[in-house]
Amino acid sequence: MNDNRSVDGLAQHGKRSARRWIVGTAAVGALLAGSVAVGVSASADASFRDDFEDGKADGWSKSGGTWSVVSDDSQVLRQTNAGSEHARHFAGDSGWTDYTLRARTKPTSYGTDGAVSVVARATSATTFVRLALLPGNRAQLQAVNSGTVRVLATTSVPTGTGAWYSVTLQVSGDRTTATVDGTTVGTVSGGLPARGRIGVSTSRATAAFDDVTVTAGGTVQQPAPSTPAPTTATPSTSASASPTAIGTATATTAPSPTKTTTPAPSGTTTAAWPTATGSVQVPETIEVSGTLDGGLKRYSGIGDGGQSESQDAMFELADGATLRNVIIGAPAGDGVHCTGSCTLINVWWEDVGEDAATFKGGTNAAYTVDGGGARSASDKVFQHNGGGTLTIRNFQVENAGKLYRSCGNCATSYERHVVLDRVTVTNTKTVAGVNANFGDTATLTNITVVGDAKKATKICTRFQGTTPGNEPTQLGSGPDGTTCLYRESDITWR
Repeated sequence: MNDNRSVDGLAQHGKRSARRWIVGTAAVGALLAGSVAVGVSASADASFRDDFEDGKADGWSKSGGTWSVVSDDSQVLRQTNAGSEHARHFAGDSGWTDYTLRARTKPTSYGTDGAVSVVARATSATTFVRLALLPGNRAQLQAVNSGTVRVLATTSVPTGTGAWYSVTLQVSGDRTTATVDGTTVGTVSGGLPARGRIGVSTSRATAAFDDVTVTAGGTVQQPAPSTPAPTTATPSTSASASPTAIGTATATTAPSPTKTTTPAPSGTTTAAWPTATGSVQVPETIEVSGTLDGGLKRYSGIGDGGQSESQDAMFELADGATLRNVIIGAPAGDGVHCTGSCTLINVWWEDVGEDAATFKGGTNAAYTVDGGGARSASDKVFQHNGGGTLTIRNFQVENAGKLYRSCGNCATSYERHVVLDRVTVTNTKTVAGVNANFGDTATLTNITVVGDAKKATKICTRFQGTTPGNEPTQLGSGPDGTTCLYRESDITWR
């Protein structure tokens, strides 16, 4: 159904009068006929509040740990797995830039190197800035980049277990300030992500969190150690604000025509990365039949942004479906799943999680990726588990392990084929990996490798495929006329 309630109305179900998403848009509309409104942010203006009084943690995405809403004088969000190294709950919008995060937190146990934290500007599960309460009455302001922690500031404040502390983390431009019960932990400039979601987390510790609020911009005004004052606002009615589509649910009908223009193929010229026209928060998989045109909005919200297996997909495409003009932010779970033949046009992955896309069709399936790009895939970008042929053209990849991998240990050993044409590769270990013994082929033309003076990038690597539970054996790399089909002249090193 189409749901045209206000954003505040969407949040106020049951007792959840204290959770609000407040956005500056003239209207909120459905992305597709049959879509269900679930959460939205039209710009980088951040406003959010959750006191968990309805007994739920709707709108938060979990990564690790054991989380539940329980009674502790009032309803609170509690993490009880003391052995979890990375227990995190994320909320908000990946496009948020300058804001102040406030919360109350109560550490209940610390293990060795334990920490209880609030997080701002999370671009993935492993990149953010955080205020960490540590054992021994210490607090630190930390920048975390791909899991590597850099301590920005440290101070001595009470952090013992069993007591509530009011914490504040403000981010504005390249400057961040953190406080605990009104005491400044530090004010630091530089080295921050430009935008991102909020979160609460523990590492080898247990804790409770309550009264989480986010306000856009402003200066830090530390609340009293009790409950922060409510923040309210009214949606902007500026005529210049573009309606932001809200997406979850099943797309069974193609949307009305959009003015978004898909860039036409242009030889080996690398297209510029697009700027998002808005943001869509997605708590569950969007099922697509027909065509979904995202209008270059940024979709995010599923999974933890990491490489953990069996995360849900952001989009699941039925046989014959098309996904176009979409920016996939972080976290995005397992990206896109194609259950049969599918077409991806002008789709951009800003921070690949488990995989950017997985292709699962049968023997005769045909998949096409035309335009777009992918960044930050520590393992692979495109995973080919089913049969058929995948064509990748006019695409760019940066900072990846492999652009394409034909599954080498799936339950069904299909013969798989990939065709790559007009692809630009930067800081990527392998362009294509295929299984010679399964009859796979990789055909490559017009491949441009950027910034690799030593020519260390492997263009095509052959594997000996195996059975589930075993690892494929690498056989060699380079053109062989049978499995890896290209000439050296098809590769430009730039």
